[in-house]
Amino acid sequence: MTARAHRLANGLTVAIEPMAGVETLAVGLYADVGARSEPAGLSGLAHMVEHMLFKGAGSRDAKAIAEDIEDAGGSLNAWTARDHTVFHARLLAGDLSLGVEMIADLVRSPHLDADELEREKGVVLAELGEARDTPDDIIFDHLQAAAFPDQPLGLPVLGDEASIAAIDVAALRDWTATRYRPSGLVLAAAGKVDEDALLRLAEARFGDMAPGVTPPPPPGRFTGGTHHDRRRFDQLHVALAHPGLGHANTDVFALSLYAAAAGGGMSSRLFQQVREARGLAYSIYAWTQSYAETGLLGVYCAAARPQAAQALALTRDILAQTAETLTEAELARAKAQAKAGLLMGLEGVGARCDHLARQIQIHGRIVPPAETVTAIEAVSLFQARVAGQVALSGGEALATVGGKLAKAA
Repeated sequence: MTARAHRLANGLTVAIEPMAGVETLAVGLYADVGARSEPAGLSGLAHMVEHMLFKGAGSRDAKAIAEDIEDAGGSLNAWTARDHTVFHARLLAGDLSLGVEMIADLVRSPHLDADELEREKGVVLAELGEARDTPDDIIFDHLQAAAFPDQPLGLPVLGDEASIAAIDVAALRDWTATRYRPSGLVLAAAGKVDEDALLRLAEARFGDMAPGVTPPPPPGRFTGGTHHDRRRFDQLHVALAHPGLGHANTDVFALSLYAAAAGGGMSSRLFQQVREARGLAYSIYAWTQSYAETGLLGVYCAAARPQAAQALALTRDILAQTAETLTEAELARAKAQAKAGLLMGLEGVGARCDHLARQIQIHGRIVPPAETVTAIEAVSLFQARVAGQVALSGGEALATVGGKLAKAA
């Protein structure tokens, strides 16, 4: 069924995609602000706000929030990224009103109690500690810091001990008041959901919000650098990145296809040569990440310490070779993977809801999957090669976790 979008008078966007053959729904409120919009010295604020909204909102305390959603067989969740924040509910058909009500309460009527904040800081510090003890998790924060040093885009979503300690209730209230503005919000729903009902609920719960524009974050600029975490683990984890492309760049699909051919699956050059042919790494893959104005082309590798430097040297060689000698067969395989990943990923109501909202946030409109497939298919071999060459020529960021990276033999 056709996805549609509407805009309330105050600027909030409402998007819906009814789906046949399902008995559930997903509904979410997507804010176009995340960790990169935080004030100086308060890294982790967006994530802390997300935590604190679940400690009490509207007429419910934390226990009532959990009980009311689970009494209906549903779930309520949230997540914070560098460029957006999401409050999301999964429910049985017929419980749309409950989902919208609870999400609206979280964002518009949070309790934000000072004592609860101090307790929740301990929870977030424990989450930070867990992330730091997980090398294949924390390394991506290190890589982000190396790629965008001394910039908000390079700071970790969770923050650190000093910035978490500096967060107070006033900062929480300022964030919810100034960052969750109607023009930057998308209320999206997918599944067994009625369009008229969603519009009525959106108007009732969000229509009285005062119009306003969310301040844009400082622009990010890839500069590159290194970040080495010398703590010893069984493996040495290595991540490198080159400058990628922003969402609106016309070559964004060409770069993603280059990355897929270089290291996107078991048939890729990195996997076949670094792992299969030479046994230098247990895990290795490439990816791309886009933001509004910039992005990353990255590779992650986990290897035994004595072999890590050799694996990294070979990885650099393979990336350069792929940008020069990528074949039509490899490009066709990468296109098939990209199309399958997109379409298979959209078969659930939660994924549909997320895709719907993010397309509006990124492109300002609902981009049909068929249009994306057409754009993927249109990428030429020349475009994919050039996209790789341009990225590799733009400098490098390197992060390691697990000990010293020895020189390659």
